[in-house]
Amino acid sequence: MRAVVVESDRPASVREIEQEFLGTGDVVVDVAWSSLNYKDGMALAGDPGVARTLPLVPGIDLVGTVATSASPAVSPGDLVVLNGAGIGESRHGGFAERAVVDAGSLVLVPEGVSARQAAAVGTAGFTAMLSVLRLERDVRPGDGEVVVTGAAGGVGSVAIALLSRLGYSVTASSGRVDELGGYLRGLGATTVVDRSELAEAGRPVQRARWAGGIDSVGSTTLASVLAQTRWGGTVTACGLAQGADLPTSVLPFILRAVSLAGVNSVDAPVELRREAWARLATDLDLDLLDSMTTEVGLSEVVELGPRIVAGSVRGRTVVDVRR
Repeated sequence: MRAVVVESDRPASVREIEQEFLGTGDVVVDVAWSSLNYKDGMALAGDPGVARTLPLVPGIDLVGTVATSASPAVSPGDLVVLNGAGIGESRHGGFAERAVVDAGSLVLVPEGVSARQAAAVGTAGFTAMLSVLRLERDVRPGDGEVVVTGAAGGVGSVAIALLSRLGYSVTASSGRVDELGGYLRGLGATTVVDRSELAEAGRPVQRARWAGGIDSVGSTTLASVLAQTRWGGTVTACGLAQGADLPTSVLPFILRAVSLAGVNSVDAPVELRREAWARLATDLDLDLLDSMTTEVGLSEVVELGPRIVAGSVRGRTVVDVRR
């Protein structure tokens, strides 16, 4: 079968492998689709923070049909999706025509969602939905503006679409306002601001602007969002595109009762995965998802890796592993 393989002594490339290369697991999936995420770009470059074992087939998402199963959870012929759970990082992932995985994190693709659309949701959309699930515990539509940072990326794009459809007023923060303002408003953002408004360090408590936020950027951007969140607001953190540091203080938490909620899609239990996918099937405008999705073949993934790390890929990119 064909697969993208990252090795320690040469750049990532598409090559032929045998199924034995993929290791062991209780389910074999004939993969139809994967997607390209920020982590995949890092793995394609051999970044040890993501590619924790080499050689490695990257791809933290896969959608396909169960070929064989030793688990009662899924049966041959089931259309399944797997996001995270270590694939594409510590074990072989979705950039191959077949995958050997454990059943514990597999979810049946909901009715009404195509295999291509499930891949377009991918880890980015799944993470966005987990963020929304956490945010809506404390922040209601009508409470005020919700800011989404890294708005043109995969997490940000899906988060805007979800929040808007649920009735929230959304401000999108992006570094490409002139280029992408129309795209972001088309997803449902009511306001678009340049990321420079949040990216620079400032006072730990500032004028209250946000009822809540979804941040995939980290560093001073997340610190600024926290500093500008109103009393009792919640901000979810799910990424580090700007950096892993967080230069803030306890003041937003003890003066305004702001909550900072971490979102981890990799290790989410299967019950939460099913809840998130059920909500995605009902709360995400699939036509809007299609409009933000670009399709590439397996052979094109390697050259796209540096672009997504550089922040020059917008929306979602699905990978047809059969071409």
